[in-house]
Amino acid sequence: MTLLLVQMSIVLLVAVVCGRLARKLGQARVVGEIIGGILIGPSVFGRFAPHLSANLFPPSSFPQLEMLSTVGLVLFLFLIGMELDYAQLYRQRATAIAASGMSILLPFAMGAILAHSLRTRFAPHGIGNIPFVLFLGIAMSITAFPVLARILEERNLQSSPLGTTAILCAAVDDVVAWSLLAIALALIGEAGGPASLPSRLIGLAAYLFVMLGVIRPLAAKLVNRRNNPELSLELLGLIVAGVLLSAAATDKIGVHPLFGAFLAGVCFPRIEHWQIAIRERLDMLVSVLLLPLFFALTGMRTRLDLLNGSAMWIWSGIVLAAAIFGKMGGAVIAARWTGQSWRNAIALGALLNTRGLVELIVLNIAYNVGAFSPTLFTMMVVMALVTTMCTAPVLNLLGIRDGKSKAAPLDHAHA
Repeated sequence: MTLLLVQMSIVLLVAVVCGRLARKLGQARVVGEIIGGILIGPSVFGRFAPHLSANLFPPSSFPQLEMLSTVGLVLFLFLIGMELDYAQLYRQRATAIAASGMSILLPFAMGAILAHSLRTRFAPHGIGNIPFVLFLGIAMSITAFPVLARILEERNLQSSPLGTTAILCAAVDDVVAWSLLAIALALIGEAGGPASLPSRLIGLAAYLFVMLGVIRPLAAKLVNRRNNPELSLELLGLIVAGVLLSAAATDKIGVHPLFGAFLAGVCFPRIEHWQIAIRERLDMLVSVLLLPLFFALTGMRTRLDLLNGSAMWIWSGIVLAAAIFGKMGGAVIAARWTGQSWRNAIALGALLNTRGLVELIVLNIAYNVGAFSPTLFTMMVVMALVTTMCTAPVLNLLGIRDGKSKAAPLDHAHA
């Protein structure tokens, strides 16, 4: 227990310092937290102080850290699902699907094109072609919904046409990505035991039917019957218990527990004062205490020393270029096709190119189930970090700064 408490103290201190430095440099806090995780991992701390690193972060302690970080990720994915405005998505489904379609399709296609070469060189032995293509395509095409929302809020863009479009696209990206991830995990069969593929798919279909067809309307009906009561601590406890049970159900089926947590958020009744209260009460625990442990674990799995040689860095560059071209290119094409100016189209592409925390979650899942090797995992972490860091500078170059900036307002005219 002493070691765990010391580890948590070190992780939190590094996360706070690095997150603060990132904010001062105009980056999202998550960029600093990712870098902080890498600093305390084998790439930096383990290289310059190997004995101290081995004593403070022995591999035998990783299961405890992973258990705590998984609880944090479960609650985090619930919050993401809870904040999806599916009513607005339905009203603007044509726009959202059209704008997000290319920003998903093109990077996924780029990942599929690279999949054969990467699989023969860097994939673990035994990983099937279809699951590998799915994992790589998801990693290429995903957008970090919470990081994007925070960037828009910091720049007072959340209610602008650009901000609304970006949020809608990111929401669709999340739904598609987690659906594809559920399929990939069902195909690989590593997440939930020895169950056969048909039984996993049947279990997943039954789970979706129960959650979307029974739990969601029943929860809404019960809340409406009670006249939107205040959120008591007892009620919050029941909600968290329900989220954990949903996560346990998908884990038992053979799909990752985070999918169950995300869908629990999607099914949660849209009561504004409940959503605000839940975020206020859970966000501090998740963001301050539990998520930094996840960044630390990711950093400990990131082995920059494995990229030893020009060939490795060339492949890393190819992965990065494909990710940026696919995501930004797809978004820019879609935005221009719907009549947006070049400035807004590039801004939308930069926003959707933000991968951040959600990307790291997908990468760690792929690593845990044996889809990605340590080398490929490291390449993808570098890609996630660089693409997330690119967003703020691109927006600044376009003159899209915060609300206090004297930059020109967003142009809404067609070009």
